[in-house]
This record gives sequence, C-alpha cells and structure tokens, in this order.
Amino acid sequence: MLTLNDIRAAQRVIAGKLHRTPILTSKTLSEMTETSLYLKAELFQKTGSFKPRGVLNKLYHLTREERAKGLIGVSAGNHAQAVAYAARLNNIKATVVMPEKAVPSKVEATRGYGAEVILHGDMTQLFPKAEELIRERGLVLIHPFDDPKVIAGQGTVGLEILEDVPDAEVVIVPIGGGGLISGISSAIKLSKPKVHVFGVEPEGANSMYRSLREGHAVKLDRVTTIADGLAAPFAGKLAYEIVKKNVDDVVLVSEGEILAAFRLILERCKVLPEPAAAASVAALLSGKIKVRPGAKVVCVLSGGNPDLKNLSRLMES
Repeated sequence: MLTLNDIRAAQRVIAGKLHRTPILTSKTLSEMTETSLYLKAELFQKTGSFKPRGVLNKLYHLTREERAKGLIGVSAGNHAQAVAYAARLNNIKATVVMPEKAVPSKVEATRGYGAEVILHGDMTQLFPKAEELIRERGLVLIHPFDDPKVIAGQGTVGLEILEDVPDAEVVIVPIGGGGLISGISSAIKLSKPKVHVFGVEPEGANSMYRSLREGHAVKLDRVTTIADGLAAPFAGKLAYEIVKKNVDDVVLVSEGEILAAFRLILERCKVLPEPAAAASVAALLSGKIKVRPGAKVVCVLSGGNPDLKNLSRLMES
C-alpha cells in the first residue's frame, strides 16, 4: 500500500514539470446536483490529462540501464501521450502500442511527442503485443495504472484537491484500470479519512465494479464504451487492493448518462472534456451517487482529448 510520504515525494518529483491544474465551479451544475460542486480540471494538464504525473514519477526512479533500453507503453491514448511526452523530456526512446481504432488525434499527438506508435487489435490485445515487443527488444514497460510509482504520481491530484478544497466532503473519480482513483483515494484517506471517495465506470467497461463484487481483480473479455479513456481491459491487482481498502463505492453509468454530462460541462462550464472525464459528473447528475444536499463535492475531470472528428456526433447522439 502507498504511504503519504510516497505521494508527497512524487509531488516533489513533478514540481515545475507539470501544471498545477485549477479547480472550477459551476452554479448551474451545483444547482442541478443540489451540491456545492467543484471540478478538478485535469483536462488542462500537459498532454491533456492527469497521466504525465504518474509517468514522470516512474521515470524518475528508473536506473540508467533501464532508461537506455527504451520504454514501452500500452494505451488507448492519454497514457500514450504521457509516455511519449515524458520520454522526450528525459531523452529516452519510447514505443507505444495503441488499438487500431484509437482516436486519430491521440495517435498523432503521441507521434508528435516523438514516440513510435504501433497500432494493434483492440484494447484486450494490447498487453500481449507489448509483452512480445519486450521479449524482442528488451524494452521497459511503463504500466498505465498498476505500478506503485505511477499510482503515487496520480495521488498528487488528491493532494491538490485537499489543498484547494480543504473542506471537501466527497470526491468522485473516473476509473479505467484504477491508477487514478488508487492514488487519489490514498492521498485523501491518509490525510482526511472522513472524506468519501467514489469511483465511476462505464457499464461496458466495469472491471473494478466486478472486481469488488467477485473478490479479485477481473479481466474483461469485451470492452464497449464511448469513454475510451476508461476502456481498460482489466482492473489492476494493486489498484484493486487499494480501491477495496480506500474507496467507499464504485458505481456504473450508461453511455447516455456520460454523454449528457459531457454536453452539460461543455455548454455550462465552457470547457471541452473527453467522455471519460464526464463520467464523474454523470454519476452525480444521474443520482447514482447520492450525497446530502449542499455537500461540498469535487468531481475529477480526468482529461480533455475527445475525438474532434466525432464531436458533432457526441453532441447530438
């Protein structure tokens, strides 16, 4: 399990390399949810998501020999960009395996940061391909969510939330493989254990939800969701253990609920999230997470890299 010192050390590692993302508010969304609502805007982070926090912390702890071998990442898009960005900062070669149907803008951004991109299969086929490349090339895996150094880096989001909203009562976090909520929940529960932490997954990518109910980290046979940032094919084993200990509950939201929240954030807050980021707000708007009227609630907007070519469809579907 992570310690608070692990997360604070990660905060020192990333200091000066990444943005301190702002907390946004919306009177309209507060009224609609009957809360005092705050939005942790990780969509304004470098590369457009929270992911570089964990990657930079992981790279800091690699040996010189590991750096010389080169890195490999597995990602639908946001972790890919983070690996490519952090590798460029550290003058390390990077390769990323992405699904064949990855959002084109995420693929191009990853290449733009200097990484080699290999398009292969769907989300369930990425890790086997990465393992093959590791055997062939000797690359070092930068896991997207199930690594203690990566999780500690993501935990810095939780530290910032407590610094900016010290009287927060509820924090709601989207879940893919579980790295973000593992880090945030560790930071919060180790600092202020009475704060409630909830996780949110799409109905078609419910690995952590199922893991908690089946008593072990679950691997999915199929993933279907418009929120590609939450389309992890399995729950991380370490992430599962941390979530089981620290998170009050994990709920599921439908595609329609995600899209409704996506549109409201864009229309009312004038910021463009990706569907994965909107899941936290969707859980509140839909009533899947119930809080007392007037509660101070922080929803994490985890990223802002939507598929711009399909933006009109996201707005109309």
